[in-house]
Amino acid sequence: MTNQTASEATLDPAVETQVRDIAKRAKVASRSLQNATSGIKNALLEAIADALIAATEEIVAANQLDMERGRERGLAPGLLDRLELTPDRVAGIASALREVAGLPDPVGEIVRGSTLENGLKLKQVRVPMGVVGMIYEARPNVTVDAASLALKSGNAVILRGGSAALESNRQLLQIIGDTLEAKALPRDLVQTVDEFGRAGGVALMRARGLVDVLVPRGGAALIQTVVLESLVPVIETGTGNVHIYVDASADLDKALPIVMNAKTQRVGVCNAAETLLVHEDVAEAFIPRAYAALTEANVNLHADDRTRNLVPGGASLTEATETDWETEYGSLDLAVKVVGSIDEAIEHIRTYSSGHTEVILTESLAASEQFVDEIDAAAIMVNASSRFTDGGMFGLGAELGISTQKLHARGPMGLAELTTSKWIVNGQGQVRP
Repeated sequence: MTNQTASEATLDPAVETQVRDIAKRAKVASRSLQNATSGIKNALLEAIADALIAATEEIVAANQLDMERGRERGLAPGLLDRLELTPDRVAGIASALREVAGLPDPVGEIVRGSTLENGLKLKQVRVPMGVVGMIYEARPNVTVDAASLALKSGNAVILRGGSAALESNRQLLQIIGDTLEAKALPRDLVQTVDEFGRAGGVALMRARGLVDVLVPRGGAALIQTVVLESLVPVIETGTGNVHIYVDASADLDKALPIVMNAKTQRVGVCNAAETLLVHEDVAEAFIPRAYAALTEANVNLHADDRTRNLVPGGASLTEATETDWETEYGSLDLAVKVVGSIDEAIEHIRTYSSGHTEVILTESLAASEQFVDEIDAAAIMVNASSRFTDGGMFGLGAELGISTQKLHARGPMGLAELTTSKWIVNGQGQVRP
């Protein structure tokens, strides 16, 4: 699907019929959770976590098949990093499940309420979405994250996890399905359309009326395909063209570890830094230090002329072009530019930002307030790494994705973002005059 739009894809009518049947079963299954207590849902998530830990060896073995196939197909290092499951990562996934189990249940929460002059009592309460669809790639952890968030918020979920993680997802879904059955809950609460390949994803995008919301998570091509072609309402998760601006007042000893963490800790994630902007007043002091640390970490710098002039052998650096400013690399590459002012930095970010996460490193309250006020993004960091834009880091237990749109949800999407609301009106015989 990443190289072919839905309108270009050939949709087998038989596949569409089968996917719609899956969605119908999901809708029926979702009713089993509509009134389930928090205790029932929490016990289910704890049981899934236990089952994942018990099956760690089998999960890692299945994942190794995906990793071997990925290397043969020439998957980029960032994608391979997202794809890989180690025993520690399986333990982390199980831990995230337990965190979700420990979070407050949003279902039934009263958002607001009032009593009108005519005596009508109104309240708006959170309710499950119903059936959530997920289309993603090379991220087996999302299989469990999506299932845990959907189940805790009272929803069924249908997954299209892509061919890269086929064996990993098959193993994970088997464990989740077995646990659902062991808890006397429908296996249809968590289903997949992976067996139908790309056509399954297209059919999921066309299942309007059966799937209530669709969330794409992956590269720019996948996200844009779903946003532009889906008939099902979509929550857009954005690509991460993330900027770090080092202000004139920045503490350079603090700044360097933040830049290194944001760029090199995990390069294939959407909250990794892709562009470094440095105020000219500190460029001469900071850029050589940053250059030394980044090149030692094998980061390839795509630099403007002023940056190249500030480092030894700078002429050999890749010369930054317009394409670099607008690119989410997902690799050990970083665009670097010297700016003359905070206003120039803000204008650059406004021009090229994907609206995901933007960072300012400064010791000036005025500069931080200007940056926060004038930058439009789902998350803004002041003196902290962009890597913190994450559902787990934000205390959401896990995330369905990071929304960069402005309707319904923005930023890391947790339990509350998988609910909608309904109004309940209690009267004593009132009629409208």
